[in-house]
Amino acid sequence: MNISGKPVDPRDYQDLYPFQSRFIDRGGLRYHYVDQGQGDPVVMVHGNPTWSFYFRHIIQALSGTHRTIAPDHMGCGLSDKPDDRQYNFSLESRVADFGALMDHLGLDRVTLMVHDWGGMIGMAWAVAHPQRVARLIVTNTAAFFPPGSKGIPLRLWLIRNLKHLSTPAVLYGNLFARGALYMAPHKRLSADVKRGLLAPYNSPQNRLATLRFVQDIPLLPGDPGFDIVDRTQRQLSGLRQRPMLILWGRHDFVFDLDYYQAWCRRFPDAENHLFDDAGHYLLEDVPERIASLIKDFLVRHPV
Repeated sequence: MNISGKPVDPRDYQDLYPFQSRFIDRGGLRYHYVDQGQGDPVVMVHGNPTWSFYFRHIIQALSGTHRTIAPDHMGCGLSDKPDDRQYNFSLESRVADFGALMDHLGLDRVTLMVHDWGGMIGMAWAVAHPQRVARLIVTNTAAFFPPGSKGIPLRLWLIRNLKHLSTPAVLYGNLFARGALYMAPHKRLSADVKRGLLAPYNSPQNRLATLRFVQDIPLLPGDPGFDIVDRTQRQLSGLRQRPMLILWGRHDFVFDLDYYQAWCRRFPDAENHLFDDAGHYLLEDVPERIASLIKDFLVRHPV
C-alpha cells in the first residue's frame, strides 16, 4: 500500500505556505514539520482537521525574531497517511510523536501554542516536561474533559458513535474537513485558503486521520486516551507559574465560552482576550491581531 495515499498537490497550498518541509522518521512513517527562523523557539500544535498551514500567519510574523516550529500530526498535512495497520490513531501515539520531535530537535524552554486537539496533545507533553515549557499560548482548545456536565456537540457525537454512517461520509464525502470550512471560521474563507486547508485531505485514504481524531475523543473511563486526559487535567496546575496568553474566538460551537471560562479559572493570572468577531478558526478570522498580541506577549515575558 502507498502509505502517502494520493499525492498532495503543492499548487494547492504553496503560494500561502512557502516553507521548507522537514521530516523525522516514526517507525517507517514520515512525520512532517516546519522549522523557520532562529531564536527562542515557538512550537505550534494544530488540531483536526487543520494542519501546519493553519499557523502560516504566525510563522511568517514571528520567524524573523523566533524559531517557529509547526508539526503535522501523522495522517494530517504533509505527514504520511498510514492506515490502521500501520499506525495506531490514538492520543497516546499523538503525544509520543510530538515528544519524539521535541527530543529530536533538542528543544528546551519553548513557547507552546496550541489549538483544538493540539491543546490535549501539547499539554499532555507539557505537564510531563514542565521544565521545558517557558510560555503558553492557548487558542480554542481543551486539555481537560468537557467542563461541568457538558457533552460533545451532536455533530461530533454522530461521527464518533454512528460509525456505519460517519465512516463513508467522512472518508468519501470529506464531510469533516469540508464542513469545517464553513462552521469553524466566523468569516468567509477565500478560495485559496479553502484549497490550502483541504489540500492534504484529497482522497479517502488521506482523510482517515480526520475520522479517527473524532472517534478517539475520550469521554468515559475505559475509552482510549481517558487516562491521559485525566492525568493531564490533574497536572495542569503545575504550569500556573508559566506566563500564559489565552486567545479565544467567541463563535465556536465546540470549544465555546464554557471552555474559555474553564481555562481562565484554571489559570487566573493568564492574560486573556475574547474576540467577538472570530470563531474556532480564529487565526483565519483575525490573524493580524493575534500575531500582534503574541509578539507583544513574547516581548513582555522574555525567556
